Amino acid sequence: MNLEQLFIWVVLILVGLSPIVQSLRFELESGHTKCIAEDIKSNSMTVGHYSVANPNEGVPLPESHRITVKVTSSYGNSYHSSENVQSGQFSFQAAEAGDYLACFFAADHQPPLKIPIEFDWRSGVAAKDWSNVAKKGSVDAMEYELKKLADTITSIQDEMFYLREREREMQELNRVTNSRMAWLSFLSLFICLSVAGMQVWHLKSFFEKKKLI
Repeated sequence: MNLEQLFIWVVLILVGLSPIVQSLRFELESGHTKCIAEDIKSNSMTVGHYSVANPNEGVPLPESHRITVKVTSSYGNSYHSSENVQSGQFSFQAAEAGDYLACFFAADHQPPLKIPIEFDWRSGVAAKDWSNVAKKGSVDAMEYELKKLADTITSIQDEMFYLREREREMQELNRVTNSRMAWLSFLSLFICLSVAGMQVWHLKSFFEKKKLI
């Protein structure tokens, strides 16, 4: 195996180890809300597509099969809102890190309905449509895999920097906590010794007044 073949195998293995994103399918009961959370880093691109699944192809969906979708951050900021729809999509760049919620709601119906929904939510590297990148750039298979691998490596590097920053913050928090605990221990010891000294002084004064010592 020559060097070029070895390089190709390494590229394919690394790309194969990259996370596979699969669409999610679930049932939403009318009159109820179902939320799905996604942990997204700050400044990461995220895209989502949702639609009411049609079990009978060729037959239009009934009007009862409509949903309301809202996407919010952990701080309560709204990034997407759509009411009374059967399909839709959203895309945005996360301004803040944390859990983002995509909540689906179906209006109450009698008798109750179970609406099948297909939902595909991607963020980071997975948010890029690599098939379109390859098509628009007219690149060959190797260039396509290298671009995908380079973006995956960049994402991993960003994740490492993020974890390193979190580790630094936790170390600083531990240092401050240990410092405060040390001062609290010294303060507690000082108070205990002061109280003990006052008790000894009080007892000594009492016994001297009673002429017991």
